[in-house]
Amino acid sequence: MLAVLSNRTYRHLFAAQVIALLGTGLLTVALGLLAFELAAENAGAVLGTALAIKMIAYVGVAPVASAFAERVPRRAMLVALDLVRAGVALFLPFVTEIWQIYVLIFVLQSASAAFTPTFQATIPDVLPDEKEYTRALSLSRLAYDLESVASPMLAAALLTVISFHNLFAGTVVGFLISAALVVSVVLPSPKPASPRSIYDRTTRGIRIYLATPRLRGLLAINMAVAAAGALVIVNTVIYVQATFGFGQRDTALALAAFGGGSMLVALVLPRLLESIPDRTAMLAGASALAIATIAAAAMPSYGWLLALWVVIGAGYSMAQTPSGRLLRRSSHAEDRPALFAAQFALSHACWLITYPLSGWAGVAFGLPATAIILAIIAGGAVAAAVWLWPASDPEVVEHSHNGLPSTHSHWEQGLVKGRNTHAHAYVIDDLHDSWPHAR
Repeated sequence: MLAVLSNRTYRHLFAAQVIALLGTGLLTVALGLLAFELAAENAGAVLGTALAIKMIAYVGVAPVASAFAERVPRRAMLVALDLVRAGVALFLPFVTEIWQIYVLIFVLQSASAAFTPTFQATIPDVLPDEKEYTRALSLSRLAYDLESVASPMLAAALLTVISFHNLFAGTVVGFLISAALVVSVVLPSPKPASPRSIYDRTTRGIRIYLATPRLRGLLAINMAVAAAGALVIVNTVIYVQATFGFGQRDTALALAAFGGGSMLVALVLPRLLESIPDRTAMLAGASALAIATIAAAAMPSYGWLLALWVVIGAGYSMAQTPSGRLLRRSSHAEDRPALFAAQFALSHACWLITYPLSGWAGVAFGLPATAIILAIIAGGAVAAAVWLWPASDPEVVEHSHNGLPSTHSHWEQGLVKGRNTHAHAYVIDDLHDSWPHAR
């Protein structure tokens, strides 16, 4: 897996990702503790609302940002957005009111909504080989998981000597170092897309996404991931400190258990995906999420919480990591930023539902009922994914073009099957606006 780091450009981008994630992880821990300080037992509702605002920024900003991204050099855009995030994070230690959390989170995450899809869409251009890209996806997942482990543990250590307000400084440093690493490399620029209207560029990724059966299945899996993940991210602090009566460092350890489970799967997934289809792995992970979430409804102790969080972390990684392979397989290079932005927006639309639901249901009905509600959502999402994503999902698809002249150059692609039929790697584009035999 580490051999992919021999590519200098990817190595610098990966280092930028890891360092920025470490800072963001400190932000996550500090934000949860800040919410608990300001709202005590209602911290779940406050954190759920703050994370819902984050999702609103993600859903609303990502497609619009992708529409303009092709007109701006990628490196300049990524660096500018890192600097914006660092600037906003400077204000977080001085928050004294709940509404201030909401405002700063919206601005900060609006910048992230523009940054992340652009960053993700750059990696396939840096690593065009499928095996190298698969290793990069698992390495990226591992980076997220190491952040989930390292950030809470680092936070736990720092909390013994400093106030949690000072953890926000780590976020600022992370974004600044990330910007410096991006500056240090030259990023590839794919061929420009055909001139399109702002509306067309804004909606193109979502239209490609929703017209592709495997990506409709991915959307359902995103919902299962969001349902289980929201239980962990929103309510861990409530489980640990309010229900079981433990402290801040135990909260950090619980979050680390979630990250540890995800990390274990990320380590074995590249080899696993050489022998089983993406669909099988992702559905297995999503099913594990649904089962573990319903088990959380009867969680008797802190020890059980740690075990379940490991299982949820493992399912989270298995269900989510291969998604980049699906997006790459389902688009041309020039459409890739728009499609990654669509995945970013639509997946976070799922979190927009589950974050506030997890927080407010926890306050209104209690944590066991919340776990049951989220488990029902996750189970329904798995069933929808099985139906939406056909088990037979070939890359090369035989199809026809009834209105396309026989002299058109597109007929030279792939293998001619008949007078008006040919077969090639099929993606949604200007010549293929729907999926053959899509159900």
